[in-house]
Amino acid sequence: MTLYYDLVLAASIVMTLIYVFMWHKHFDAHITMLYVLVPVINLGYALLARATTLEEALMANRLTYMVGCYLMLIIMFSVFSLCQIPLNRWIRVALLFLSTVVYASALSVGRSPIFYKDVQFELENGVVVFHKQYAFMHTAFLVLILCYFSATLIAIVYTYLHKNQVSRKILLLLFMPVVVAMAAFFGGRALFPRVELTPAACAFALLIYLIIVYRMTLYDITDVAVDSLVQSGDTGLVSVDFKFNYLGSNATAKEIFPALNDLTVDLPITRSALIEQTMLQWLEAFRSDESRDTAHYEKDDHSYLVKITYLFDDRHKRGYQFFLTDDTEDQHYINLLSHYNAELEREVAEKTAHIVEMHDQLLLGMATMVESRDNSTGGHIRRTSEGVRLLTEAIRAGGVPALDDDFCRDLIKAAPMHDLGKIAVDDAILRKPGRFTPEEFDKMKAHAAEGARIVREILKGVEDDDFRRIAQNVAHYHHERWDGSGYPEGLKAEEIPLEARIMAIADVYDALVSKRVYKERMSFEKADAIIMEGMGRHFDPSLEAGYVAARPALEAYYSGLGEYA
Repeated sequence: MTLYYDLVLAASIVMTLIYVFMWHKHFDAHITMLYVLVPVINLGYALLARATTLEEALMANRLTYMVGCYLMLIIMFSVFSLCQIPLNRWIRVALLFLSTVVYASALSVGRSPIFYKDVQFELENGVVVFHKQYAFMHTAFLVLILCYFSATLIAIVYTYLHKNQVSRKILLLLFMPVVVAMAAFFGGRALFPRVELTPAACAFALLIYLIIVYRMTLYDITDVAVDSLVQSGDTGLVSVDFKFNYLGSNATAKEIFPALNDLTVDLPITRSALIEQTMLQWLEAFRSDESRDTAHYEKDDHSYLVKITYLFDDRHKRGYQFFLTDDTEDQHYINLLSHYNAELEREVAEKTAHIVEMHDQLLLGMATMVESRDNSTGGHIRRTSEGVRLLTEAIRAGGVPALDDDFCRDLIKAAPMHDLGKIAVDDAILRKPGRFTPEEFDKMKAHAAEGARIVREILKGVEDDDFRRIAQNVAHYHHERWDGSGYPEGLKAEEIPLEARIMAIADVYDALVSKRVYKERMSFEKADAIIMEGMGRHFDPSLEAGYVAARPALEAYYSGLGEYA
């Protein structure tokens, strides 16, 4: 029989050691006291089983009476604490004093008749048997146990019915050891008169409380690093497990989300429509991408920053936690800053557009000034610029070759500068009414390279590298030919920049259909025949489809110019 008591004692010691390993400063002090008392009580039962004299039996028996006098009181205190039912300090002191008085009377057994009137001891088949005559303090002892038991059960039932912020699983766990202990204490002897079931019931209570403290780490939102946040009251905290069951929240969180007051611990947060539409969606986003760990919640002219993290038990992830902080001032500042930045960007964009417009007008003015020196090309700049626009639109619509918005914009903008180099050509040549001699033509051809140099100098301070490149290429290479017979470099095929190849078509088309001092304008049909004949020799054959598509628009444009109709 001693083996049974030894095993129960060993089990209680092992569970106490496990509790010591799990212990955290936030564990309820009453639970810690249970793990101190139970091994001592079970030691008393083990010593009682080995007693060979009355004095040894009485000494061991005095230890066992801690069960009723203190253990049930501590269990009651722990239940009230876990059920969040406050007990006045003086009530605690009074109950502890009452238990001490009763236990003191139990210690007097053998010396005073107030607990036992008489007690005899004998061994029957190696089992200690007491023959007792109970006194009035023993009756007080039994009444005390029943009062503690009843108060504990009432607290559990009341909490279950009226406090949804206490875990139902915890309440069930609290109920089990109380009922088992009382059944063992009052009914065990009737079923097993030779064996005390109370030690096993005490060990069972320790096992249940190990489960309770393990689960309590989920519900204790004031744990470790968040202590100061909870105490300050500035940060709201909400915890849920991996199944989205509600674990708890502090007062600040409930002020921000009053719906939390209607949630029940251990039940899904989806029971609240508001929580489902907010926190659940934030959690889903966090689960799919942990970088999406912040959100904002607007309520009553306040903006709250929501930070989502994992809920840790030591180093183990046990669920999710929401940190809610009032971010109204920061958001107000950010909105003001955004408004200021948007206004600043708008003003900068307006100023920049104005500067760009002035710059473009200056370039157009220079090109017009150069054109005014050439009495054979009046209006050429305006017409070729429009021709380039119509060509790029048609080419882009056809998709061959592929042109993007920036390229088209830069080319149209650069078109007026294609003949800037003529500013360096002598007036005698530039204004000559007839055809050039070979020597004069050689001097005229120099305008291409000179135009590129002038454009490069003019646009030196422009930050748009693509526009500078396109403008220089248009000026430099618009007289190059696909077969390499053009000038000034004799480039051929795709050696010629695309922008210069497009400019060449617009430039030649205008020269054909426009009146010059040395020739009459050419009909659209004849000009078209010359352009088409030049595809693959003078012009890039890949641009043929774009030119054909643009031809109706080109003819309509030139037909609308009275002097060229």
